[in-house]
Amino acid sequence: MKVLFIGDIVGNVGRGALKQVLPSLRSKHNPDLIVVNGENAAAGRGITKAIAKEFFDAGVNGITMGNHTWDNKDIFEWIDDEPRIVRPGNFSPEAPGQGMAIIGTGNKKLAIINLQGRAFLPPNDCPFRKADELIEEAKEHTNNILVDFHAEATSEKIAMGWYLDGRASIVLGTHTHVQTNDDTILPGGTGYLTDVGMVGSKEGVLGMERDAVLHRFLTGLPARFVVDEGKWHLHGLVITIEDGSGRALKLDKIRMTEEDWLLM
Repeated sequence: MKVLFIGDIVGNVGRGALKQVLPSLRSKHNPDLIVVNGENAAAGRGITKAIAKEFFDAGVNGITMGNHTWDNKDIFEWIDDEPRIVRPGNFSPEAPGQGMAIIGTGNKKLAIINLQGRAFLPPNDCPFRKADELIEEAKEHTNNILVDFHAEATSEKIAMGWYLDGRASIVLGTHTHVQTNDDTILPGGTGYLTDVGMVGSKEGVLGMERDAVLHRFLTGLPARFVVDEGKWHLHGLVITIEDGSGRALKLDKIRMTEEDWLLM
């Protein structure tokens, strides 16, 4: 089984890049299922129902979220009705939505679990204990389990990888928007990558206009961050999972720029 995961999609530049590139990625890698992180899809903050539909219409099978889940307030009106979207499962038990979803059919089922870190992010319930709970629930349906750990600290992400080794097919990080080079398969058969990266402008700072970011760093004063409209780059990960066991067999990172795509 092959799963294509695309990192944090930032604003309209990221959404446009996804629509442009997804057909060629599907042709090249032939994934059974496609999952994207969509928490920055609406102008860099949150997601809307229309954008979620746009992703699903393009062939995406599941969407994970993160700390910007609630930035578009209309999400409270529809997230409970969309079983293909998961928000961090260690949010308050009273939060709408779900922290785990089963996508796919037959022997091509995949459990997608979303968790949020606690280091340098707003306080939430323990992601490690929540992972125990959700993985136990997931294994009632399938051994193919993808965990998107939306976290800031690399140490917390690495710790989660080791904690879930042998229990998840893949533990991958999102949130920091910079693809790391530490992809590996741990001894228990769990694939791991600290951060998948992002889809959006490579000419800004993490997808945002660089002038506002520089102003904030130079002056310490508040600045309004706006999605940058420059040329895009796209990062993702293809995970090959062994049928039955759910063990990761192979990891293939994707790193592509708009210039690369135009030359294809």
